[in-house]
Amino acid sequence: MTATEPRQLTFCCTVNRTLVHRDSLGEVFLTDLHTDGDDGYAVAAMLPRSHSYYGDHLLRPAMYDPLLLLETSRQACLAGAHAFFDVPLGDKFVLTFLRISLIRPELLTVGSQPLRLTMKVTVTDRRVRDGRVSGLDSALELSVDGTVVGWTGVGLRFRNARSYAELRAANRDGKPLPSSAELPAEPTRNLVAPHLVGRALPGNVILTDATGDNGDAYAALHVPPAHPSLFDHAQDHLPGMVLTEAARQLALFAALEARGLSPAKAFPSDIYVVFTRFGELEPPTSLAAKVGAPDAGVRQHAETFYTQGGPLELPEESGRPHTELPVTVTAWQEEKELATCSITLATRTD
Repeated sequence: MTATEPRQLTFCCTVNRTLVHRDSLGEVFLTDLHTDGDDGYAVAAMLPRSHSYYGDHLLRPAMYDPLLLLETSRQACLAGAHAFFDVPLGDKFVLTFLRISLIRPELLTVGSQPLRLTMKVTVTDRRVRDGRVSGLDSALELSVDGTVVGWTGVGLRFRNARSYAELRAANRDGKPLPSSAELPAEPTRNLVAPHLVGRALPGNVILTDATGDNGDAYAALHVPPAHPSLFDHAQDHLPGMVLTEAARQLALFAALEARGLSPAKAFPSDIYVVFTRFGELEPPTSLAAKVGAPDAGVRQHAETFYTQGGPLELPEESGRPHTELPVTVTAWQEEKELATCSITLATRTD
């Protein structure tokens, strides 16, 4: 990228859906992006007040879902990779980590207008192989009306179609790639009750057979291949956002079981998830949560990673929730770990 003069970001229409790897226009949240430096760019997004998945929560007053902010950040990094770093549109991407830390949740309350979000993206690690960009780690500063509300981080690796097919074949011992479009619908008879995971609609619950005991909780992943948001298009693996959603739901369930914290009063103020291998579509996926476990330095990671200049000094009036509960969630298949997610649940103070 070469630096250009900054210009005003616009919110009049969404970007081309191919830039963010979405099939449905209703799942595209970016409205504009513009480079402002060699390794930085600015992005605008408009978040909907109502959404069948991201808006289906019991929290009151209603706030924009932190996972919607993560998805919007993921889209920002994909669009930037294609627009500013010459990553071909046909490349496949691999998600390596996601991070979010919110300091002003009161500014994310759903109001009378859609939320206009701006993101300042800084590439913290650019990987190049054979003359082409093969990976980008990015830190994003999120702002609403000029006020910083939090930070996100996204790790992406890129492979062309042939290289991706070889990687997936090696992971599957040569077995052909599956497709979520061909998966039969899973039975929902042991689906967790929606209110136990902060949901109103059963169609947005992706946990079954949940149990809790002495601060620990366990569940199995329910894969909904026809879900319009979690599976916007056919996939040959479990998307990282599906595993992150499952971790969030189990964290809420575990906090209720262990501490009596109502899912209608709690939301994740910090999430730090690392993906260690592909989640396959066919085998069962198990999840385990531990309440009050060390949060693997989520807050420290957020403060140092997002600011790129030492620890972040939070203002006293930042609105950062004072009631926080750490929960660690691990997902695995066939005794192989897929992802570890450290979540801090907070309660609204406004």
